Amino acid sequence: MAFTNLEIAEHALTLEKHFWSRRRPPLHLRDKVREGQRFKDQSIELFYLRPAFQRPGESENSIAKIRYIRSGDRWRIFWKRANGNWYAYPLKPEVKTLAAALRVIDEDAAHCFFG
Repeated sequence: MAFTNLEIAEHALTLEKHFWSRRRPPLHLRDKVREGQRFKDQSIELFYLRPAFQRPGESENSIAKIRYIRSGDRWRIFWKRANGNWYAYPLKPEVKTLAAALRVIDEDAAHCFFG
């Protein structure tokens, strides 16, 4: 079952409070680099939008994907490899809350999300 509108609103607030408020691009770059999130089914994908290299338009750079498992009331954390496929985060693939998932991504101990 996909997220409800109420759940999306709650998750957006959690994203702002626990992630984007710390990971937003610096002021001098905000006219060029923007943060974004996409809600699809039971997943949230986090990404940055920046100008495309040597062509018009924007390029989307994925940061992480977080999938809610309703049956287990858990959040699974994924990172995107250069081949374009999503893989479970090796150090902590599953957590209890969205805020905990965002902390894991922000800390990035395995350097999968931010290099």
